[in-house]
Amino acid sequence: MELWFTESHTKGGRFSIQVDRHLFSGNSEHQRIDVFESETYGRFLALDGRMRLTERDEFIYHEMLVHVPMAVHPKPEKVLVIGAGDGGALRELAKYEEIKEMDLVEIDQMVVDVCREYLPGTASGLEDPRLKITCQNGLKAIRGMEGEYDVILIDSTDPFGPGEGLFTKEFYGSCYNALREGGIMVNQHESPFYEEDSRMIQTAHKRILEIFPEVKLYQAHIPTYPSGYWLFGFASKGLHPVDDLRDQAWQEKGIQTRYYNTRLHRGAFALPNYVEELLKDVE
Repeated sequence: MELWFTESHTKGGRFSIQVDRHLFSGNSEHQRIDVFESETYGRFLALDGRMRLTERDEFIYHEMLVHVPMAVHPKPEKVLVIGAGDGGALRELAKYEEIKEMDLVEIDQMVVDVCREYLPGTASGLEDPRLKITCQNGLKAIRGMEGEYDVILIDSTDPFGPGEGLFTKEFYGSCYNALREGGIMVNQHESPFYEEDSRMIQTAHKRILEIFPEVKLYQAHIPTYPSGYWLFGFASKGLHPVDDLRDQAWQEKGIQTRYYNTRLHRGAFALPNYVEELLKDVE
């Protein structure tokens, strides 16, 4: 008997992975959490039946979320990560010696505990001594902060359920206030390929444009994400993601990556025409 994990991406399209073992299933206060194991993608995490990461391709998402802003900011000493209970973003941040403090705000402690046990390769960053973990709603945690952080990474789930508040204008405004001069915010921005998701992108992009002076989107290919094509949002208080890229300085750090490099960094901001047209409608 074969066991398959299937996720609906549209009304007429689904993505399936053959499962070898179902390693964990539990219900937290916020959501259902499952960990599966497959021959093709290794172990993978699902929240409320939606895939969040696989061992096979999570490095792409986490490297593009982290290294793009870190290669632009000249002195990123204090970083806030919202969401990211799996620890993948923190694993990448831990490669930067110049970071003095890392704060993680994750609404669900069970996600942190489960990833530590079942996805240790991804969750290794959760053990960094510079890290402080707070289990709280991200919107509430950041509200009222002023000039605390150099970089804010929003590694949220989709814009409904526990992650819904992380796509509001209030939240983006709080992030702006919490950033220091020259600060950078990066968020996962969904896929533009399907119509329903593209409307979410337009809404989020419009809200961020109303708050930040410098806003650009960039892209990555992530095979197990809906359509395999994903966007990230780069917003800052003045730094340009390409013009202010510190190529040589980043390369001299000797950071090991499997996907990101500074040549790809520049190219990631060159978007397809249909995405440019999507953004022009709200710009």
